[in-house]
Amino acid sequence: MDTRRLEAFSDGVMAIIITIMVLELKVPHEASLEALRPLLPDFLTYILSYIYLGIYWNNHHHLLYATQQVSGGILWANLHLLFWLSLIPFVTGWMGDNHFEPGPTALYGVVLLSAGMAYTLLQRAIVARHGRDSILGRAIGADMKGNLSLVLYLIAIVFSYFSVWIAIASYVTVAFMWLIPDRRIERALAVRHAPDRGSHGSG
Repeated sequence: MDTRRLEAFSDGVMAIIITIMVLELKVPHEASLEALRPLLPDFLTYILSYIYLGIYWNNHHHLLYATQQVSGGILWANLHLLFWLSLIPFVTGWMGDNHFEPGPTALYGVVLLSAGMAYTLLQRAIVARHGRDSILGRAIGADMKGNLSLVLYLIAIVFSYFSVWIAIASYVTVAFMWLIPDRRIERALAVRHAPDRGSHGSG
């Protein structure tokens, strides 16, 4: 089967996740700007989580663009990823409402770590279906960027109980690392679609 239904379903779920997350922002009952100040932690965590969801949507799009066929394993791996992403509104609200207390901040990292691992498993399921010599298999390679992200999540979870700002800095660092969609797949696709140089000889 092709990827169209998988893409449509995933896009819909991610759109719902973002909608739920923004609905968690409480509207103040006063009309003054001062009334917005207590909402600042919630708004900051919303921005960070919105960026993360945008990153996953971008890279998920690139991942499926390089996918030719979908298997049952890929479908379940994708559902596994969506499960962890669906928990982002909960941990976002909990961390914001509690002003970055250690427990909520650590759980935020646990969800991000689990989502990152789920994305890695999805990549591996697709590579297993298409082979290591496929476009995606060659593009991902050792996936140093993905592995570094998982390490930073682990550091953030541990440091949440010692210095919460180191944890937040780790989450922000990973987000900045992935702001630009994964260029490896784009480059691999560009090579595949590049015209044969030998066809442009004289004559």
